[in-house]
Amino acid sequence: MEIFLNSIIEGNCVEVMKHFDSETVDLTITSPPYDGLRSYKGYVFPFEDIAKELYRVTKQGGVIVWVVADATIESSETGTSFKQALFFKEIGFNLHDTMIFRKKNPIPQIYRKRYNNEFEYMFVFSKGSVKTHNPIMVDCMHAGLELNGTTYKNYSKNEQTREKFATPVKDKKIKGNIWEYVVGKKQEDQEAKRHPAPFPCDLVRDHVMSWTNPGDIILDPMCGSGTTPRVAAEMGRRYIGIDISHEYCDIAKKRVQRIEAQPTLFVEEKEKPNSAKAA
Repeated sequence: MEIFLNSIIEGNCVEVMKHFDSETVDLTITSPPYDGLRSYKGYVFPFEDIAKELYRVTKQGGVIVWVVADATIESSETGTSFKQALFFKEIGFNLHDTMIFRKKNPIPQIYRKRYNNEFEYMFVFSKGSVKTHNPIMVDCMHAGLELNGTTYKNYSKNEQTREKFATPVKDKKIKGNIWEYVVGKKQEDQEAKRHPAPFPCDLVRDHVMSWTNPGDIILDPMCGSGTTPRVAAEMGRRYIGIDISHEYCDIAKKRVQRIEAQPTLFVEEKEKPNSAKAA
């Protein structure tokens, strides 16, 4: 496995992953060329084969973040994203969380009797119980407020009850599962402008911070312009990027090389509690 680490590999990701040792990858972050929304130079997308190989190479407790959306064809959304999520469950993954990537600057669309689309799904799959979770904390809106009779619902496995909030309200809470980002405006994201649909570096950063620790292995089997390996290198993780396009591999290699020429930045050290690891 060592020969593949910290490299961008040009090739069919299914065939490349067949050479990987089983249960070696801690985190996969990727976004497939879904529903014809992305022109991917005529290459095929063997989804089921990719999913099965991802299950094999993912460690017990490892995570996959699958960023996906649906096309609208003949006045109906395809639902492909949900079909893919259900297939991941069929082959053994847990659907750990259904998250939303909300774009603060969505592209205006021609009116088609529907509201402007401004989000994509981020399905978080886990192989067994999640091993590592470093929750991102945000400020509480009512920090320090003294409460009287306010209650919240206790979502336990058994009978659900209502209990009193902590008083006063804490300063920090765990971030919600709708994450907002500006797309394509930052200089680090402009590096990928030759790719049709790169996601923001900040999105990858937040997932790397959440699901891994320094030294872990992060994979993107359809790495495109290389945002996932770029951020992994920046954050002191080991990475593997795979793409079938020579042009995109070239972009990815140059982006990673610029990071590797700089001192390592451990961004995960900003305001987070100790890592929470499941037994």
